[in-house]
Amino acid sequence: MTDDNRSWPNQEPDGPRRGQWPGEEAGPAWPGESPRRATPPRGNPGPSWPAGDEGGQQWPGEQPRRPQAPRGQSGAAGRRQPPPPGGRGPGQSPGSPPQGFRQPPPGGRRPEPEPEREPDLITHHAHNGTEDGYEPYDDDRFDEFADDVEPQPELDEKGRKVLTPAQRKKRRWKIIRRVAYACVGVFFVVPAIAFVITYFLVDVPTAEGVAALQSQPITYYYADGKTVMGKEVPKSGNRQLLKPGEIPDVVKHAVYSAEDATFETNSGFDVTGILRAVFNQATGGQGGGSTISQQFIKKATENDAPTLTRKWTELAKSFKMNNQQSKEEIITGYLNIVYFGRGANGIQAAAKSYFNKDAKDLSASEAALLAGLIQGPSKSENQDYAQRRWTYVMDQMVANKWLRADERATAQFPTPIPKNANKEQQSGKMSYQLQQRIKEELGAKGYDETKLFSTGAKIYTTIDPAAQDAADQAVQEGMKGQTDENLLAALVAVDPKTGGVLAYNYGPETVKDKDGKDQIGQDRANQARNPGSSIKPFDLTGFLKMGGGLGDIFDGSDKRTFPGVAKPVRNAGENESCGTQCTVAKAMEISANTVFYDMVLNHVKPSGVATAAKQAGVRTTDEGGTATLFAGDNNISLGGGKTAVAPRDMAAAYASFASGGTYHEQHFVSKLTNAQDEVEFDENNIKSNPAFDNDAAKSQQIAGNVTEALKPVISHSGLKCPSGHECAGKTGTQQYAPKDSDPASYGNLNAQTWMVGYTPSVSAAVWVGGDGNVPLHDAKNKPIFGSTIAGPTWANFLNLYLKGKPAEKFDKVDPLGKNVNEVTTTPPKPSDTPTPQEPPSTTSSQPPPETSTETETSSSRTRTSRPGPGGTTPSLPGGGDGLGRPPGSEG
Repeated sequence: MTDDNRSWPNQEPDGPRRGQWPGEEAGPAWPGESPRRATPPRGNPGPSWPAGDEGGQQWPGEQPRRPQAPRGQSGAAGRRQPPPPGGRGPGQSPGSPPQGFRQPPPGGRRPEPEPEREPDLITHHAHNGTEDGYEPYDDDRFDEFADDVEPQPELDEKGRKVLTPAQRKKRRWKIIRRVAYACVGVFFVVPAIAFVITYFLVDVPTAEGVAALQSQPITYYYADGKTVMGKEVPKSGNRQLLKPGEIPDVVKHAVYSAEDATFETNSGFDVTGILRAVFNQATGGQGGGSTISQQFIKKATENDAPTLTRKWTELAKSFKMNNQQSKEEIITGYLNIVYFGRGANGIQAAAKSYFNKDAKDLSASEAALLAGLIQGPSKSENQDYAQRRWTYVMDQMVANKWLRADERATAQFPTPIPKNANKEQQSGKMSYQLQQRIKEELGAKGYDETKLFSTGAKIYTTIDPAAQDAADQAVQEGMKGQTDENLLAALVAVDPKTGGVLAYNYGPETVKDKDGKDQIGQDRANQARNPGSSIKPFDLTGFLKMGGGLGDIFDGSDKRTFPGVAKPVRNAGENESCGTQCTVAKAMEISANTVFYDMVLNHVKPSGVATAAKQAGVRTTDEGGTATLFAGDNNISLGGGKTAVAPRDMAAAYASFASGGTYHEQHFVSKLTNAQDEVEFDENNIKSNPAFDNDAAKSQQIAGNVTEALKPVISHSGLKCPSGHECAGKTGTQQYAPKDSDPASYGNLNAQTWMVGYTPSVSAAVWVGGDGNVPLHDAKNKPIFGSTIAGPTWANFLNLYLKGKPAEKFDKVDPLGKNVNEVTTTPPKPSDTPTPQEPPSTTSSQPPPETSTETETSSSRTRTSRPGPGGTTPSLPGGGDGLGRPPGSEG
């Protein structure tokens, strides 16, 4: 039952609002009312009221309503007919409200008439409580309006609305716009906001403040980690701060050309440079995008960590600095603190160190050389690198119109003064050249002098004080009494177990210049020389790697000829010839040149010798070292021609044999800390791996076979091993190349001599020779050989250093290739006249015919003298050690 007929509050219930249908039973009614009649069945025609002219129930005073016409008749369809006459329902008393009349609400407000509706049927769910969600619009009678209903959108197989081409295009552009907005926000808006915030947070350093931080001393320690070797504090003479306006334009333009051509116009960073750096990084190329301002920030803060945070703040600082300082102030500050090598911080110190002049007096060519060294100050003495960088800077100066093309065409590469020629020693008891080698090593690792001073570095070296004292004493005693003023010596010792340099004697600490003034002596231990026969262990190493053995047979007779070689190859005398059936072991013992020349020419090849030497530890110029292993001809087999190696590299390379085939990187520094003892790196980072083969056992076998071949050389050279210690080694001698004006007797003289050898605990190289191609003699005015001065000096050093140390022997290994103990050979026919170990003191006035036109291999010898310190060794006959040697000389 619905509440349609309920009365207003506080009133009696109304009667039914409509009359009963004829014949219809009354339905339930409100209290006091007659029962209401039931709703007629659905679908029956609606009955009309008894009197069609009577109006329906109405409010008092209201005009009579027109009766509703039955459905299908005149009148509004669906209108109900008025109740029976009298307006009252059956059973109502006079005076009572008509049946169906509702009392007005309190206050006399007249309610709005309810809309008329069709009579409810008893079957409606609203009456029986079973409403099932019937939807009248599902009725078939509304089919006539189907055409007016909007069609449902078409869906694809995933239930998504199918779009028209126009809708798809619109949707695409909507996505593109949103992505563009996001990109602008991510790549422009957010970085811009972050950059502004960073800009106001960072501080800009000044050149004066940076210089003040460089006053902390550097402390050097011996290998024991406790004993101080020396201290170094920068002096004002080595760091002179120039003021803005004191640096000439030619210097600034050279630096711009080398580092940042847009410095005068950029805002502290170069966008194109950054993009170029990103491209180079992505494609594996080289070159960064840092401007001079950014480099100044990096050097001033000593922060070069490869992080985005560092780079971001560096950009902000650089931009801020360019807003606060003038370009002149920035370039002056940068050139006051940048490191140029040779221990020179700043352009003024560099000008003094390289050219002994003030920065204001530098020429364009000199300025270009210094500017080119900024990127690699540790390579300042590498001629190839310096020449390449100088050429680049000069060309860039022309390209940027800072140098005329005609001036560039006539410019010559400047020749710096000898290193340290005008520098005073600052390291106390520590030798100056050793100090420089240590700094170069650290510089190559990213710790240049500026960083060392700024952190108050503590450098723990590998130098053993006992070994250093032994080396100094051995060289002093070996050179004692020598009368040849051109005679020089150097000794380097290396620990085979670590690669650390134990002792470093490079010659006299001070020497006289041409004006008789004292100057720092040159580092003879780091200058490359012809190694002579001391290269032969590397010939043998290459041969063993190919499967050869000490028992292989070669023709070791003297004066052998080879295809393509015009002059015969000679041994150093009958005592270094072993007939047509000579084992490799015997050839090494007596240093038979013809055997090793044959071995390399027809088997190992020059490139094989160079590879073996590099694997052992020889550092060539392209690897940051000083050695040249020239594989262009067979002279390398005898250590002559263009092949040259420094004593420090020979000691390190032989250490790979002493260690049983393990390569340890040569180094001077075992640990580096700052003033607060925070470790920067230690010796655990030193490179170590099998030297001659990826298989450690095979590498050990190769090294062991080389050692077996070198052990007999010691006694053959008249030397002895320290008591209780096994040792092995090789001598080497390089001929002097006579000049046209020299006496004939000069053809017997030598220019370089060597003794390189080792025990299981120490490897040492001793070089005794001249500064270039100089004829040398000993105290008895006789030619010098590897066994005459260098050999005894080497033996003396080992005796001094190993005295009191436990006895040691080499590890035994299986032979490679043919076992020499199982080979039977026919001994050579002995010479009628025994050849002494040393040549006679006098020679004939005319050289032997073989030496009159000595050759490198097949061409005539170039008779040019060797340049001064650090110069290139001239080509010598047959590798300088085997072709055209006079009788009685040593290989």
